[in-house]
Amino acid sequence: MRIAMIGTGYVGLVSGVCFSDFGHEIVCVDKLTAKVETLRAGGVPIYEPGLDEMLRRNVEAGRLSFTTDLAEAVKGAQAVFIAVGTPTRRGDGHADLTYVYAAARELADVIDPGTVVVTKSTVPVGTNREVARVIAERLVETGRDCPFEVASNPEFLREGAAIEDFMRPDRVVCGVDSEVAEQVMRDIYRPLSLREAPVMITSLESAEIIKYAANAFLATKITFINEIADLCEKVGGDVKAVAKGIGMDGRIGSKFLHAGPGYGGSCFPKDTSALARIGQDHSVPMRIVETVIDVNDRRKRRMVDKVLDLLGGKANGKRIAVLGVTFKPETDDMRDSPSLTIVPALVGGGAKVVVTDPEGRREGEALLPGVTWAEDAYAAAVEADAVVLLTEWNQFRALDLKRMRGGMRGDAFVDLRNVYDPEDVTQAGFRYVSIGRSDAEPTAGAPVTELMPST
Repeated sequence: MRIAMIGTGYVGLVSGVCFSDFGHEIVCVDKLTAKVETLRAGGVPIYEPGLDEMLRRNVEAGRLSFTTDLAEAVKGAQAVFIAVGTPTRRGDGHADLTYVYAAARELADVIDPGTVVVTKSTVPVGTNREVARVIAERLVETGRDCPFEVASNPEFLREGAAIEDFMRPDRVVCGVDSEVAEQVMRDIYRPLSLREAPVMITSLESAEIIKYAANAFLATKITFINEIADLCEKVGGDVKAVAKGIGMDGRIGSKFLHAGPGYGGSCFPKDTSALARIGQDHSVPMRIVETVIDVNDRRKRRMVDKVLDLLGGKANGKRIAVLGVTFKPETDDMRDSPSLTIVPALVGGGAKVVVTDPEGRREGEALLPGVTWAEDAYAAAVEADAVVLLTEWNQFRALDLKRMRGGMRGDAFVDLRNVYDPEDVTQAGFRYVSIGRSDAEPTAGAPVTELMPST
């Protein structure tokens, strides 16, 4: 099947490349000439493990191409995906749909009759019907007789694991309004049938809500365990043990129960904000979601206090090594990363901050002014008064702690991802602070509970 993908951002590029690996003929279109030229040359403008190799393989096979010409991209396409950005609109928290509607209007001039226009971007309820209206209105303006269909196909891709998520999804959600659109969507995803991936067919509105509801629920789980971590610190619990205990309940599950400095990234912050605004607009307040947003924002600021407390209450004149600035490992994405709150606060407090991140420097140099960049964790820690582990990259999971401590001036280690066993860190000569643990709690390596065999 010939498919056009409008937008070569994270969602559009990953989706287009993976569709081409299914065997579909994919043409990705973007208005940025330099970006298209980079992609044609085999370069990838984002960091996603395995994407560069898959892209080159499918370009060489002739299944994947890139262009700036929309008419060229959609000619002969049975489906056209809109995968443009929907950032949070300044001032009111709504999703900015400017690019979605602009793409829809331009499509009306070039699509072939019978084309299914599929919204892949994350959009509020009612957007797909508005896309249909925009296209129909433009067709009337130009006098074109061009019947078309619309569909909603939200993405559920985790940055750093996007290819795996696309190829082995928990589910594929397709919102449709006609049998024609349903059949086209089933044909597009038929290659997943051998893996028995469930394809869920629903209404346009339900598909739109599913995406927001899923992200809001996951953000809620993260925020919940972070608040439990705060309680553990006060009463002598270990949040890792608590998370394990509740995660064993099949109704709850263990995923997204890792305490840390708060969620960030391209999806959770903007999607929770948009869902809260949607609820307000329809007089159905999303009280839980609104609280999640507030608690998460406050949490990032509280992490600064953890660092300062270990430094005697002030950062002025201190040298602080920060390990990791992207919002999570295996991505170069820094959107709404906790580092964007924590690092500027330390710099503003008079600290000399040295940061290192395997993939974050390209974006981080512009977003984190006033810091010094180091090649690795050991270089960052030289003469440091404190080390702050902020993103749990694999490169930071098995550090030689004694070597690191030997090059430092101070002895503070703030582990905001609970990567290390407290006993190991203290034995290396550090004063150690983590998330959701008290000084009286057994070390992470010791058994907290022992599961009894069933009788």
